[in-house]
Amino acid sequence: MTNTKLKISTLFEQGPIVPVLVVDRVEQAVPLAETLIESGINVLEITLRTPDALKVIESIATQVPDALVGAGTVAFADQLKDVANAGAKFAISPGLTRELLEAGKSSSVPLLPGVSSTSELMKGMEYDYRYFKFFPAEASGGVPALKSFNGPFPEIRFCPTGGINEKNYLDYLALPNVDCIGGSWIAPQDLIHEGNWEEIKRRTQLALSGVQTVI
Repeated sequence: MTNTKLKISTLFEQGPIVPVLVVDRVEQAVPLAETLIESGINVLEITLRTPDALKVIESIATQVPDALVGAGTVAFADQLKDVANAGAKFAISPGLTRELLEAGKSSSVPLLPGVSSTSELMKGMEYDYRYFKFFPAEASGGVPALKSFNGPFPEIRFCPTGGINEKNYLDYLALPNVDCIGGSWIAPQDLIHEGNWEEIKRRTQLALSGVQTVI
């Protein structure tokens, strides 16, 4: 499956919340994606934590054209080709390695590498990355850490994930160097497994309504 390479900056501009999704049944991929799009979210991160994750990505990419579907938990360089072939429009990593950063520059899908420290951030900047996942956000210092990053690195933009929920997501979105956040609370694995689309829709709309207070 071919891809026109998306810019990570474009991804960050799509919306303030990126749901982190663990889907273990391929047949649930399309109704989940349609529910989230109808609720106001079109950027979907499908984590590579289940055996059929690539099939889930392919199903959404081919059957839900309005979805901007990507792959999460990409840890190795060779996975970038796999997710691109499945139709992913972007890849997100929990961390970074030299091999992954190099592969991301030549990949047909853009890579959002993960960092949890200034040293990792500087390593990514050496490869000309300017957009990063901050992970695990709460365990790595949370809002205060991102505030401190903004001083020496004002040009860097973040999508924090890890420990973000309905109680703290607005605190992150209020930061000047945060364009979007990733979280699983609006569509947790148990609700997906149950096919509880109404509850996922309710959570999504509630979260998006709260964003208006900080934008």
